[in-house]
Amino acid sequence: MDPPQGYYGGYDQEDTSMQQRGNRRNKGKQPPQQQQFYQPSQQQNSYTPELFDDMSAYNQQPQQTTPPSSMMQPNQPMQPAQMTFPGQELLQDPNMANMATNMAMQYGQQFMPAGKEFVEKKLDHFLSVSKLKYYFAVDTTYVLKKLGLLVFPFAHKDWSLKYDNAEPVAPRFEINAPDLYIPSMAFVTYVLVCSVILGTQNRFTPEQLGMTASSAFVWLCIELIVIVMIMYLIGISGNIKYLDILSFCGYKYVGMILTSVCGLLFEATGYYASLLWCSVAISFFIARSLRLVINPEDHSDSVSRSTSGNKRRLYILLTVSLIQPVFMYFLTKHLIHYTPPKIMKMSG
Repeated sequence: MDPPQGYYGGYDQEDTSMQQRGNRRNKGKQPPQQQQFYQPSQQQNSYTPELFDDMSAYNQQPQQTTPPSSMMQPNQPMQPAQMTFPGQELLQDPNMANMATNMAMQYGQQFMPAGKEFVEKKLDHFLSVSKLKYYFAVDTTYVLKKLGLLVFPFAHKDWSLKYDNAEPVAPRFEINAPDLYIPSMAFVTYVLVCSVILGTQNRFTPEQLGMTASSAFVWLCIELIVIVMIMYLIGISGNIKYLDILSFCGYKYVGMILTSVCGLLFEATGYYASLLWCSVAISFFIARSLRLVINPEDHSDSVSRSTSGNKRRLYILLTVSLIQPVFMYFLTKHLIHYTPPKIMKMSG
């Protein structure tokens, strides 16, 4: 049943009047904005890459930023502090570093000449190059005359040394002066002659060449050391040069070469005959040559020199002279006293 006309009319008019009053009250005011939320569309979440699309952008991971040192966790280990030393700031300064380098170079330039002079003085005290040059200042005439003097010393009359401004004359001008050229060449020749003789006896080996050279050199060193020690203990080594003793001890290799060659050519008879002659010749030569070195004839010093000192000098002179034939025989006897092994014949 329909309501009578005008039944809702009063309410409608009242609502209309209230709406009009509200519009007049809110006139000039903006309506409140509603908060909008982003909602991803279904199409973005359901995107499917195609076959030839570039997928490198999807595989890259976002870069991780390192938190500052103030935000580090307490349990994380701290890096050790860099060690410094005093003066590091000065060395890092280029000007100070250049100054220190220049000072070091100046100090080195001042130190090197002084060190070089010190080393040269010490070397000159023991073994000087100028002294070695003196012992090798020879010529062909001197070598031939000296070899004849070593083999036939009995006819020589003048054994004195000539001096020039308190220095001995070079060997090429003085036949009585000691040298090291003949002893060194005689040593090498002796080793080669021994090798030839061993080869004729079917005993040569490369080891024999080294053994012959080393044994001769070792015995020469032992001889020189013993003589120098005896002179030092007796007290007569002040005016004696060690290179002179080495020179006189090396002259025996000339007689050893002659003895070995005679033994090769004339066997035992030639060996012993030449050994006897060379032993007497070298002993006589060394006695007459060393007499002016060990026991010089100085009349001004003859009064102060005691008789016991002269006897000691005479004993050392005879010892050096007579020990040379012993070494000559000892170093050459193995070349003669050899019996080849007998070959047993097989009876057929």
